[in-house]
Amino acid sequence: MTAEELYVQGNQFRRQGKWAEAINCYTEAVELNPESEAAEAKRMLEDILNFYHKDMYNP
Repeated sequence: MTAEELYVQGNQFRRQGKWAEAINCYTEAVELNPESEAAEAKRMLEDILNFYHKDMYNP
């Protein structure tokens, strides 16, 4: 998959509330292309989870 496809798939998982799957997709996208939009999406999702769901997310 391309970084763009992984970013789109991550967004779909995020909308479904599948946080871990979304972060995994964003991480893979960033590994393929560090300039991908997934880098910002991953950072924002991590910030949200760290703030609201500390017990669900442990980096």
